[in-house]
Amino acid sequence: MPQEFVPYEVVPGEYSKGLILLCDHARNTIPQPYGTLGLPACELERHIAYDIGAETVMRGLAAKLGVPGVLATYSRLLIDPNRGEDDPTLIRQIYDGTIIPGNYPLSDGERKRRRDAFYRPYHEQVSGMIDDFLAQDIIPAVIAIHSMTDRWNGLARPWHLSVLWDSDPRLAGPLLTAFRALPDITVGENEPYDGALAGDTMHRHCTSRGLSHALIEIRQDLVREEKDAMRWVDTLSPIIEKVSALPHNHVMLHHGSRTGR
Repeated sequence: MPQEFVPYEVVPGEYSKGLILLCDHARNTIPQPYGTLGLPACELERHIAYDIGAETVMRGLAAKLGVPGVLATYSRLLIDPNRGEDDPTLIRQIYDGTIIPGNYPLSDGERKRRRDAFYRPYHEQVSGMIDDFLAQDIIPAVIAIHSMTDRWNGLARPWHLSVLWDSDPRLAGPLLTAFRALPDITVGENEPYDGALAGDTMHRHCTSRGLSHALIEIRQDLVREEKDAMRWVDTLSPIIEKVSALPHNHVMLHHGSRTGR
């Protein structure tokens, strides 16, 4: 494994704003010596490899709001940073009808190598940034930026964006209220996935530590082009700034999890 590959990137910003942005599925990069995991290049441009447009939105929000963040620099086909270490979809062998040759078969040793080289360093960086906030007596709110494919199993998804959350409503509730007030926008709540997922990024770093948090999904056809993604940045940034500044989002408070963990 080339030593120069770093499995995360830190986006700089002011800690005083009390907000951290994350992007788990920012890129479709597969480091050497993994090649393309046996896939044709066209498959790496699909949603199975990364969240199309999510990095552009995350970086745009970080710049506009002046807040820091962390993004993963590798494809989720290698190992998915938004899954628990014991999740069966941590390293997928088939995804949306596509077989991943480089993931099948997969030895326990290879699974451990990917976990130690890519997955854990990303999460250690996220945890470290939270620790840095706390060391400055700042309790941060956390927002993860994702994107969802516009079609699944041949069906068009109706939501322009969605907010995913588990049991802590402090950030998700006001965001949903504000997003639903936007004209001509269809907003989902825990769509197309439930925000309660044991061991995922929000559960691992926020639910377990009592930090206010939410995950925002934007439909990929709306952010595929940079100019469109930046329009969403302009739309979302004042809402996020206002909601994340609410005092209740900067108190450690444990709400538990609907996962039971």
